[in-house]
Amino acid sequence: MSNLNTEEIIDDLSFFDDWEERYKYIIDLGRELPAMAPELHTDDRLVKGCQSSVWLESQVNNGVYDFVVDSDAVIVRGLLALVLAAYNHKSAAEITSFDIDNYFTTLDLERHLSPTRGNGLRAIVGKIRAMAKQAL
Repeated sequence: MSNLNTEEIIDDLSFFDDWEERYKYIIDLGRELPAMAPELHTDDRLVKGCQSSVWLESQVNNGVYDFVVDSDAVIVRGLLALVLAAYNHKSAAEITSFDIDNYFTTLDLERHLSPTRGNGLRAIVGKIRAMAKQAL
């Protein structure tokens, strides 16, 4: 994945006039995510609370989190890319202090997701934030 940050994603999405174009962009972001090795698709890596299957693997090197994610749904892979823009290559303190609600509000994201997708997105964010809080 190109190492887009949250500001770049906000800027990029603002260029699109309608949500159909924004969805295409988000799906493209998901296609750019590095592939997760199939052997990492295990039950202990599944994120509970998601309608689609979502796997999350994390490694911490020198206090910095690196995440590998995957989903069986293309739009969810795109949503995962949005989350990784906020949390990947960050410390636990940076993860817990990042205002994810403001980020999602700025993207106008949750208003355009089904309730089950929104709940799944919250489950993913919750799992990452819980990992970071545990490390602090």
